[in-house]
Amino acid sequence: MFARITLFLVGFGLTVIGFVYIISYLNLLTIGYSFSEYIKFIIKRLECIYATIGIVLMLLSIFISRN
Repeated sequence: MFARITLFLVGFGLTVIGFVYIISYLNLLTIGYSFSEYIKFIIKRLECIYATIGIVLMLLSIFISRN
């Protein structure tokens, strides 16, 4: 039980960190980047991939079996 809670909290933290960076990189759109260039940029950034890793960790902590 403690491991599942810890996994969920780590996943939540990574998700928050990732989405903060994704939102902060939205400023690239104001300096002339197109939306497709923005998507290509955030896919390459490790700190933005943290959002995906965090969501996966949270889903694992919810859906893994209790046995």
